[in-house]
Amino acid sequence: MVAREILLAKLTGYPVHIAHVSTEGSVTFIKQAKEEGIPVTAETAPHYFSLDHTAVIDFDSNAKMYPPLREPKDVEAIKRGLSQGVIDVIASDHAPHSPLEKDVEFDKAAFGIIGLETALPLTLALVKEGVMDLPAAIAKLSFNPASILSIRGGIIEEGKEADLTVIDPNKEYVLDKDSFRSKSHNSPFVGWKMKGKAMITMVGGRIVWESDELNPSSR
Repeated sequence: MVAREILLAKLTGYPVHIAHVSTEGSVTFIKQAKEEGIPVTAETAPHYFSLDHTAVIDFDSNAKMYPPLREPKDVEAIKRGLSQGVIDVIASDHAPHSPLEKDVEFDKAAFGIIGLETALPLTLALVKEGVMDLPAAIAKLSFNPASILSIRGGIIEEGKEADLTVIDPNKEYVLDKDSFRSKSHNSPFVGWKMKGKAMITMVGGRIVWESDELNPSSR
């Protein structure tokens, strides 16, 4: 399917954006297309560079997603794609599901995990690993998607939309499902030691959320 979309982009000259890249083969096709000047961009999600197929060995439905988790070689390929600029965007792929949809037999469980609150620390883990530097990581989470979609945002500049997130890249914590702001808890990363956390969120220049750690009285 990835090859087909790339060939259509080559034939028509119109850009194509490949979402949820999860395999080594897809990274190879996209890299070749970019080298040929075909207008293609690509996105992956943190679970595809943080987990492999062994996460479902115990039939944990919180690790059931689509596309599914792949082999270790695919995980390494995704990291190379991010490092080399083949993959332009990191998206949360946030897919909340209730226990009624997830706490069932594996084959009957819904696809998808929540990813909004884990996207930042999992991406920063790649920075620590040396896969990419911090500016590149932030760009893949903000500037690049805004640019590809031709929407406002993703840049800090006078007169521009002040949609900002203030982060503490050194904040360490263990991911606790009871701390999620999402109404659902379907994450395979519960119990993981994380580093990096959003502390303030601004929309249109107005603070719409701040961490309880900055404002304990709001608890």
